[in-house]
Amino acid sequence: MCGIAALVAPLPRSQREALVRAMCDQMAHRGPDDHGLYSDDPDEGPGVTLGHRRLSIIDLSPEGHQPMRRGALWVAYNGEVYNYLELREVLAARGEVFRTQSDTEVLLSAFVVHGDDAPTHINGMFAVLLYDQAQRRLLLTRDRFGVKPLYYLHHRDIFAAASEPKALLSVARALNIPVGVDDTALSCYLADA
Repeated sequence: MCGIAALVAPLPRSQREALVRAMCDQMAHRGPDDHGLYSDDPDEGPGVTLGHRRLSIIDLSPEGHQPMRRGALWVAYNGEVYNYLELREVLAARGEVFRTQSDTEVLLSAFVVHGDDAPTHINGMFAVLLYDQAQRRLLLTRDRFGVKPLYYLHHRDIFAAASEPKALLSVARALNIPVGVDDTALSCYLADA
């Protein structure tokens, strides 16, 4: 179990990083082994910051540190890719070179090769925040059954995502974003239960 967080906002880098760090601190129990941040400061538009709390399971080395980069792609990921060894062989046959034993690197390579179609090649439980720095696009995706949680908040020009709602509440409080229960969404959720 790891914790992932993202914030897209027209705020100074230092403020975004402080907010994402606070989000990740709310989820410290999800990843006591390591933590990391990545920030993008574009010339125009809102900045992007990704955060990660790591629980080391497959690759215990520092090479599994996240957010992990490959070219213009950055990933913060929570989960496990069950077929990462087979997928690694398939990707290696297509010319991909791997530096680590991490399933995170295999997942990132799958996005390099397959683009947005990558999740269809992955067997596992996962929640992924993938930032394409070149296209200035943040992609959020989860496994087919939604085993790994991923919540988001969108208010005006602020977008945040995290593994736990309390991480989003810390952003909402810090930025004076009103929060409450959506009665319609709650009734729909309970009707499907």
